[in-house]
Formats: sequence, C-alpha cells, structure tokens
Amino acid sequence: MADRAAGRRRAGEHTMTAAPIRFGVRSLCAVALVSAIGAMAFLWPLFADPGSDVVAHSGDAPWLFALLLPLMLAVVLATLADTGLGPKAVAMLGVLAAVGAALRPLGAGTAGIEPMFFLMVLAGRALGPGFGFTLGSLTMFASALLTGGVGPWMPFQMLTMGWVTMGAGLLPRAGGRAELWVLAAYGALAGFAYGFVMNLWGWPVVTGQSTSLSYVAGAPASENLPRFLAYYVATSLGWDFMRAAVTAALCLLLGRPVLKALHRATRRAAFETQVTFEAAGK
Repeated sequence: MADRAAGRRRAGEHTMTAAPIRFGVRSLCAVALVSAIGAMAFLWPLFADPGSDVVAHSGDAPWLFALLLPLMLAVVLATLADTGLGPKAVAMLGVLAAVGAALRPLGAGTAGIEPMFFLMVLAGRALGPGFGFTLGSLTMFASALLTGGVGPWMPFQMLTMGWVTMGAGLLPRAGGRAELWVLAAYGALAGFAYGFVMNLWGWPVVTGQSTSLSYVAGAPASENLPRFLAYYVATSLGWDFMRAAVTAALCLLLGRPVLKALHRATRRAAFETQVTFEAAGK
C-alpha cells in the first residue's frame, strides 16, 4: 500500500510539470533580429570608430526608440502567430503581464526592491523561452503605461526584460529544492545584469561630457570601459544588489507554490493541444 501511495505521489509530481511552449521558426528569427539590433544599440559607445556617423549622431541615440518599439511589437505578434497560441494562452499572457506590471510600482523608488523580477523568472521557467520573451516585453510595456514611464528608454527595458525572462526558460532541468536554488541564483544574476545593461543605454545620455565618468565620444573601448564600470559602481551597484537579493529570496520562499500554480494552469489550458473534429459515425 505504501509503495502504491508513493508511486501515485511520484506520478502526481511528474504530471505537475507541463511542457513549455516552444519557439517557432518565425518567432526565433524575430527574436534573433531584434536582439542583434538591440545589442548594437546598447554596445555602440564601446565600439564605435572615432570618425563614424554613429559617434557624430550619438545625441540621437534616444530616437532608437522609433526603431526598436515596432520591432519589439513585431516579435510579440510573431510569437503569438508562430506558436498558434489560443485564447487561453493569450489570456494567461495578459494576466501575468498585468500582475507583473502591478508588482513593479510596489518597489520602484525603494532601494531597488522590484518584486516583479521573481515572477518573470518563474514564469519564464515554467512556460518556456518563447512565451517568456513575449511576457517580459509585454510586462514592461504595460508597467510603463501604468506608471507613466513611457520614454525612449522603454523599448530597451522591454528588450532587456525579454532577455531576462527568456533566459529563465533556457535554464537546465533540475528538480526539487535544486530547481529553486538554480532559479534563485539566476534571479540574482539577472538582477545585476538588468541594471548593468540598462546603464549602457543611459550612460552616454545622462553623464554629459565633463566628468571622469562621462562617455568620451570616439575614444577606444580601453578608455571608455573603465569609465563605464566606474559609473555603474557609483550609480547603480547598490540598487542592483537589492534587486538581486530580493529576487533570490522570493524565488526561494515562494518559488515552489508559484511554479506549481503555473504548471497546473499550463497543463489545464493545454496550450499546444490541437483540436480536431471528426464526422459523426466514424
């Protein structure tokens, strides 16, 4: 009896994990394209040649907003179309994005405490990289509308959060307590990485040209990189440390019930189940 009960428990634990939603070809290509453009938009201050047009137009960097935002929306639409997500999946995407957007203002402005990160990490883990990228991008978009934070930084935030949530879906498989530790470690790393990458966007814009931390137009990476690292440590490291610590702690404390709820919702929604109809009498 005990063996059968243990077997039923093991079977129940096995069925709690639902298959994540896969990347389709079009959505994978769209994510790769927008990621490549986004990487160039973040890294140009370190690698632009002194005489290039990029340096000459460095003050126009915020207008990349006009290019990246439609590309981000194209990725979202490609993901929805390519994976054939039905109304239930779209509804879950909307609910999770709304919850994440509602969590963001709870910590904004309070020493880097941003509880939305732990939800994005767990959702990306449970629902896969394709769904995760879309969810992270939409959550940032919704939170910007909610908090009035619409500006040239918004598509960069959408892209970076999409990377964070997608990365959680690409983590290696683990079970039990080990999975929570993997997610906590990833959440802490993502907390630092998000701030580091977003500072790359803001650094040439907000520091001006007259401080020891400022971006020097056209200078080699060997000169600008130490300036950027000093700028990051001085302005954001403490903030990012709190984000990383809160994300890791919430993953350990709330990760198990939230993951179970996400797996259960995914299994019951049967997102990728193909519905077929047969003629009566067959």
